[in-house]
Amino acid sequence: MIPWLTESSPFPHVFKALKEPNGLLAAGGSLTPDRLLDAYRHGIFPWFNEEDPVLWWSPDPRMVLFPEEFRISSSFAKVLRNKPHEVRTDTSFEQVMRACAAPRPCAEPGRSEQTGTWISEQMIAAYCELFKLGHAHSIETWMDGKLVGGLYGVSIGRMFYGESMFSLEPNASKIALAHLCTRGPLMVDCQMHTPHLASLGARLIPRDEFVERLAELIHCEPAGWQRPNPGS
Repeated sequence: MIPWLTESSPFPHVFKALKEPNGLLAAGGSLTPDRLLDAYRHGIFPWFNEEDPVLWWSPDPRMVLFPEEFRISSSFAKVLRNKPHEVRTDTSFEQVMRACAAPRPCAEPGRSEQTGTWISEQMIAAYCELFKLGHAHSIETWMDGKLVGGLYGVSIGRMFYGESMFSLEPNASKIALAHLCTRGPLMVDCQMHTPHLASLGARLIPRDEFVERLAELIHCEPAGWQRPNPGS
């Protein structure tokens, strides 16, 4: 059994999460900014279907990417140098979320078509509020004036908690991830293992190591996130 959270309930310790399903820790509560930030600071994230209550997770092991381990193949390095694209930050946050949520064919080799989503209207509203408060961010890949890929997540200190990414053109999400790795995070939380993330250098680490690193990184001087000027 897992605990049911009220609005004022603290999260249980992550080591109390279930082994099956891996990482399920608690249910209930809401997606207020304070609740979400408290969750991320403790290595917890929400993940649930639209018809379900809010479910909170902290899996063991945890998939992470250390920016210095991001793999740039010779072919991808050529894409970064030569392919016409523009990378923007925080100019279309909600649009990125909705693109991540939309059923679509995936342009990345080795990744399957996305036919469903856990990114509900409730999640979009919650993370857009975090974005307005300066805690959530989007990295966007644009080509010919169109948003063709990107990612979004939450930044606390030198931690970046990646939530989702999308590609409508080959390499578009990889371009965004490569740019994220230059923004100053010392660890990127990828949450769950996928072959695509592993191919880019992400790896599994024990949850206790993740929590130990997290406790230090969230108190570091924040990475710089300069918001675009609305009047420009």
